[in-house]
Amino acid sequence: MNRNRFLIIGLVALVLAGTVSFLIYRFMQVTLANSNSNRMVTVVAAAENISLGAQLEEKNLRLVKMPAATLPPGTFHSTSEVVGRGVIIPMTQSELVLASKLAPENAGAGLPSLIPAGMRAVSVKVNDVISVAGFVTPGTRVDVVLTGSPERDALQDPGKITTTTVLENVQVLAAGQKLQKNDQGEPQQVTVITLLVNPNDAQKLVLAAQEGKIQLALRNPVDTDQEKIPILKNATLYRLQPGGAEPVIAKASHKDTHLAKAVAPSTPPPYIVEMIRGEKRDVSKF
Repeated sequence: MNRNRFLIIGLVALVLAGTVSFLIYRFMQVTLANSNSNRMVTVVAAAENISLGAQLEEKNLRLVKMPAATLPPGTFHSTSEVVGRGVIIPMTQSELVLASKLAPENAGAGLPSLIPAGMRAVSVKVNDVISVAGFVTPGTRVDVVLTGSPERDALQDPGKITTTTVLENVQVLAAGQKLQKNDQGEPQQVTVITLLVNPNDAQKLVLAAQEGKIQLALRNPVDTDQEKIPILKNATLYRLQPGGAEPVIAKASHKDTHLAKAVAPSTPPPYIVEMIRGEKRDVSKF
């Protein structure tokens, strides 16, 4: 009897010990996780506003303490890791310096660091109208529209002047001013827009700038659809024939008018009703 009692007490004690051990293990895990999440680490942040294309220096950076659990991927823990790298996304003061905002190592700074592999930066001269009244800024996307003539006799035949969209959804890489001399040798300010394109589109853009007048059409950044936009000719706007001449409207001559009056349809013949009453016969017309 005593032996059975000791066995039951031993089993109960074993179960209680296992339960307590499991609870202690779980408590230690939660405590360790909380301690790791609250652990403060040193990360690199911007000490001032940093513009696009700038090369990072020590004076642009500072170290801050932040909870490890709240850090996004791509952070740096020492300024020596980022000094000398180019900025491809502007940063504001106290913003964390992330790998996604920097050019690859040894890629340099300035405009070349903003050009991905396999792409080209092409600059075109524009004015306030072509640049959509200054709303074309770095990061926006545009279509490039060309107005010109595929043939050289456009002046003799204005109906051949054509407008077509040569490039769609192109990213604006930079927008700024540069000094350029006019025909009299006087310096003047010229607005230059730099577009990010592939090598084939770079050739199209350069050729379009030489062949006719280009215009930039600003796009919504979320609108990335490539549309098949038909070519528009000058004749379409003025409802001209393909050759550029006004449509011919036939006019009736005096002779045709006289002939029309001569062959006017005559009055239809009257209805005749004949009534016979015995030997008497009556005829009526209506």
